[in-house]
Amino acid sequence: MRHTESPRGAGTGGRSRLAGCTLLVIALGAGVTGCSSDGNPLSAEPYDAADQISFSGSVDAGRPADPDKSLEVVAENSDGRITDVTAVDVSGRYLAGELAADGSRWHSTSPLAASARYTVRVSTEDEDGAPGRKVLTFTTGKPGATKRLGVTFGPEAGTYGVGQPVTAELDAPVSDRAQRAVVERALKVDSTPAVSGTWHWVDDKKLHYRPKEYWPAHATVRVRSTLEGIKIGDRLRGGTSEPLTIRTGDRVIALTDAAEHRLTVYKNGEEIKEIPVTTGKTGFETRNGVKVVLAKEPFVRMRSTTVGIAEGSSESYDLDVRYATRVTWSGEYVHAAPWSVGSQGYANVSHGCVGMSTGNAEWFFDTVRQGDIVEVVNSAGDTMEPFGNGYGDWNLDWPKWRAGSALTADEVPGTQDASRLRPTAV
Repeated sequence: MRHTESPRGAGTGGRSRLAGCTLLVIALGAGVTGCSSDGNPLSAEPYDAADQISFSGSVDAGRPADPDKSLEVVAENSDGRITDVTAVDVSGRYLAGELAADGSRWHSTSPLAASARYTVRVSTEDEDGAPGRKVLTFTTGKPGATKRLGVTFGPEAGTYGVGQPVTAELDAPVSDRAQRAVVERALKVDSTPAVSGTWHWVDDKKLHYRPKEYWPAHATVRVRSTLEGIKIGDRLRGGTSEPLTIRTGDRVIALTDAAEHRLTVYKNGEEIKEIPVTTGKTGFETRNGVKVVLAKEPFVRMRSTTVGIAEGSSESYDLDVRYATRVTWSGEYVHAAPWSVGSQGYANVSHGCVGMSTGNAEWFFDTVRQGDIVEVVNSAGDTMEPFGNGYGDWNLDWPKWRAGSALTADEVPGTQDASRLRPTAV
């Protein structure tokens, strides 16, 4: 799946120039009949659509184009119109744009990259419908003194469960929504098999990406940034980043029913084990909802003082715990609890963790991996928070998750990059 955005739509028409544009003026069909030997203009080879090409500003003098200005293509001849424009740089980054409804003008709607070489392919048709084309190339100059925004993707390369979100950590805050949209459009996620997903801004420096549903089992997920050189805001441009590839293993979901005191493990849709457990007692209820395995710790010392229980109180404890599978940063685990075997399957007596026998805990520890799903239902506890205490991302329904994106509603995740926007019929 990939998070690529393709703004589509038609402009208002007309020939007005945009302020601060890099301008390409293309005369359409001058002195060209566009007819083939059989007299049908639609069967002709595309003619050269321009006998005049001019650039404004520094481009006229043979210097690189200003990357802070937008790109505009104009049909100067009223007998022809633009039907399609594609602009792409040598690294494969497309420049999004908008074509006027009457085909008179196309202009870019996403920023140009600095220090880049672009190829622009313009398709036209004359008044008889004969096709024309023109291919242009230009380079953009270096930006002025600016800060570079770096992006670090997570988790580390490896194999994870189907619940593992992808993360992007920015090295500088981005709070403006328009600037966030520039960043988000450049953060690409592709998966094989392909699934639909999108980014969600956790805060000004962190984004999480997840599909609408869990990742497929045995998928390959590739993450990259095309932000390098792109203007984000005044004195802020995209910097370099390292791409990331992760894979998913089997679809493993552990469902804990706190009311029934049972944990059932499913692998690729089939039940493989049911385990008697104990969960949080009154006042220490286990969180409901979907959690993601964060880590597996063979040995953990658990002390009540770390969760706010005073030493010496009736609820205090200091225990050495084996086979601890962590699901929150605040200390919730699935772990061996040999001291509560008599209650497992019958009563909830823990301080919030899911406890089971040592043998079952070892089996669970060996079966799950980081990114696998641990879901709790029918507990009196609150629902796992989406962020800040692990990965509770899946506890947001899809509309709420999608609302955390900075992109507009019509920028559909997973579509192909394109700078071409055809005019609507009039």
